[in-house]
Amino acid sequence: MNEDSGSAALQFSSTIIGVLLTGLFVSVLAVLLPKASKIFFAKIEHTLSRLAERKVLAPRVLFFAVLGIRLLLLPLLPVPVPGIHDEFSYLLMADTLAHGRLANPPHPMWMSFETFHVNWFPTYSSMYPPAQGFALAFGQLLGHPWLGVLLSDAAMCAAILWMLQAWMPARWALLGAALVALKFSFSSYWMNSYWGGAVAATGGALMLGALPRILRFATTPSIIRASTSAITKNALLLGLGAAILANSRPYEGLLLFLVAAGYFLYTVVQTRPSHVNPRALVRRVFLPLSVTLLLTAAFMGYYDWRLTGNPLLLPHTLNVRTYHTAPMFIWQHAEPPKQYNNPQFEDFYNDFEREEYHTTFSDFKSISWLKITRYTTTYFWMGLLLILPWLPFAFRDRKMRLLSLSFFICVPGLFAVVWSNSHYAAPLTCVFFALIVQAIRHLRTVIVAGRPLGVALSWAVVALLVFDVGGAVKNRSCDPIWWTCQGDVSRAAIQKKLESTAGKHLIIVRYGDDHNIHDEWVYNGAEIDAAKVLWARELTAQQNQKLFEFFKDRQIWLVTPDTDNTFLEPYSPPGNSRAQ
Repeated sequence: MNEDSGSAALQFSSTIIGVLLTGLFVSVLAVLLPKASKIFFAKIEHTLSRLAERKVLAPRVLFFAVLGIRLLLLPLLPVPVPGIHDEFSYLLMADTLAHGRLANPPHPMWMSFETFHVNWFPTYSSMYPPAQGFALAFGQLLGHPWLGVLLSDAAMCAAILWMLQAWMPARWALLGAALVALKFSFSSYWMNSYWGGAVAATGGALMLGALPRILRFATTPSIIRASTSAITKNALLLGLGAAILANSRPYEGLLLFLVAAGYFLYTVVQTRPSHVNPRALVRRVFLPLSVTLLLTAAFMGYYDWRLTGNPLLLPHTLNVRTYHTAPMFIWQHAEPPKQYNNPQFEDFYNDFEREEYHTTFSDFKSISWLKITRYTTTYFWMGLLLILPWLPFAFRDRKMRLLSLSFFICVPGLFAVVWSNSHYAAPLTCVFFALIVQAIRHLRTVIVAGRPLGVALSWAVVALLVFDVGGAVKNRSCDPIWWTCQGDVSRAAIQKKLESTAGKHLIIVRYGDDHNIHDEWVYNGAEIDAAKVLWARELTAQQNQKLFEFFKDRQIWLVTPDTDNTFLEPYSPPGNSRAQ
């Protein structure tokens, strides 16, 4: 066992011991002081329950609480610096949208600016679906793209609270949303980067929050008494949730939508309520939902047409065809290697990506274990060990049937994809936490010798998350998976320095032979020619000369991230610079 593995094993063992000791402490407290512990827990729960019962106010309070607390934590967790390839692609999209465009024209010097997850033909644009970009663009218009992250994360927490209110009593819904806020709004890359899952999680919450409300209208006499506006509002919210999913996590969102649609149709057909007027159901539910979905499809077609020239060709698909050779799904095989314009692309697409998966069972086990590690690190905490025996009861609850189906059908879909990041499962976030809260409710029924052991253990589950998040914030940890939110401040420092220097600047990035392909410096915004500072890749002498002639009005600089990532010097050809 190497040093890192030994350290990780020791940390894991220490965490397990901490969980066991916490569980033992609250158990002893419940057994020895049953009345005192019951009164203590009851007072806190009563206060929170009073807020929870105000179902309209509670989501608003949670929304502003997340905003306020996260802003107060800025001295410990400052505004994040982008570092992952995907983040810069999303920021390009945000900048494009903030300039009032869906895409940008290709640039004559595109080869020098070529970078990951960006299309250059027929337009210069991000390859990703636009929902996250719209959130970041809104933040940019307010002053900084991260404000869009902050607002979308807070909106996610409020949306999940609204969703949970349709599935369980109000106080339990508030608990579930509070757990979501603790897990994703402070020490999480969903808040501390530019590529998290808050937008997609909001879409999932809106869809699964509207569906049970519509089902109550469609399968009980309440549809006769309910106002048309209330039913139509939920149909529109369901459509909005589906639209957000289609434009954020289209694959995972489609799986969830199909499960929800199938469950809805099955429930309506099975109950066959005699009091329901089919015309009223069509007019109040299916018509507004259909209009929303048609508008979504029209927007997506128009968006694709503007970016790729084909309303049926997704920007992501275009990028895969242009650059990728590795399989996207476990049943696919790698294509032959391609030739690229720079060695960094060669290393990334022909080496790194192709080594990830070779359609063997051993590779499948490896990537599956990686998924399990990342998903559990992001979505769960060690305190959930205390509720594991009660999770089967949550899955079996009749009221949780749709959520259980969503879990067991959509999770295998996550494992069918070769690549894995925790926000891929974002549409299911509300499902995960609904089942967690339901398991906690079962746990609380445990009484030993007349002592409220289950109540005490349920508080231990919550307390362990509070301690976990509090410790992470104190240690300035932006996420348990450290690489997801650790951008290189050196690039940002150079950018800031030149932004305050007179004139326009062109920075040539020269990488070393041992360059880390995940540490990319060549990214630019939507307005290349107008930008004060541009970043370009050092290529052949001929291509470099074309670039210099095109930008002859700019001061040309050289950076060497693999030698000294803080040093900036006037450009000189290879062999003549200080770095050499």
